[in-house]
Amino acid sequence: MNLQSVKTIYQAEMARSLRTVLQSIVSPVVSTSLYFVVFGAAIGSRISEVDGVSYGAFIVPGLIMLMLLTQSVSTSSFGIFFPRFSGTIYEILSAPISYFEVVLGFVGAAATKSMILGLIVLGTARLFVPFSIQHPLVMLLFLTLTALTFSLLGFIIGIWADGFEKLQLVPLLIVTPLTFLGGTFYSIDMLPPFWQAVTLLNPVVYLVSGFRWSFYGTGDVSIWASLAIITLFLGIALAVINWIFRTGYRLKP
Repeated sequence: MNLQSVKTIYQAEMARSLRTVLQSIVSPVVSTSLYFVVFGAAIGSRISEVDGVSYGAFIVPGLIMLMLLTQSVSTSSFGIFFPRFSGTIYEILSAPISYFEVVLGFVGAAATKSMILGLIVLGTARLFVPFSIQHPLVMLLFLTLTALTFSLLGFIIGIWADGFEKLQLVPLLIVTPLTFLGGTFYSIDMLPPFWQAVTLLNPVVYLVSGFRWSFYGTGDVSIWASLAIITLFLGIALAVINWIFRTGYRLKP
């Protein structure tokens, strides 16, 4: 493996995030803090507990997951789209570096940034509500797998999109709504039976539930089902990226 090439791409992408620190780091943290103020204070005063956990603490894993999904997709998609837009992608593809190393550099940087943001939001949440993490290793596992999987999804979107409008299409119209409807601010047990069954078709439910289980030992679905879903997502994303590079989809002029 050409580690120097991977390191170069990785460092370039991380440097790009640092150059736009207000947009890439401060803005997501401020937005998430506002969720704590609005939902934790306003709604939390009306809902005392959910599954034996105070409402303010209950929404912490959901808010971290909401930020993690959206930031992973947007960072990774823009990271690969901009070289395609500017034409520098052909310099990367003609260099003595494998497709795997290209993906590792871009996706690794996006996943790292998303995980850092997730940990920052986790620390910020401490300023608003007290909470515990019963299974810290499982929490880190879900944090890593989710950031990696959705960074791969963002990479696919960045290859597929042929304009900035399409670049925002999937995050705004699919990922964010599914996250809001995936148990971020509520337990699906609070829904009528019919809508509980419908909600279980939303794959984000399993991600939020598994991440919440690592905090409080309780979730809407089994922890094993959550791990199976995120592993399945990861496998599908890797298979799609393998097809993209094997066929040259949207990469060859």
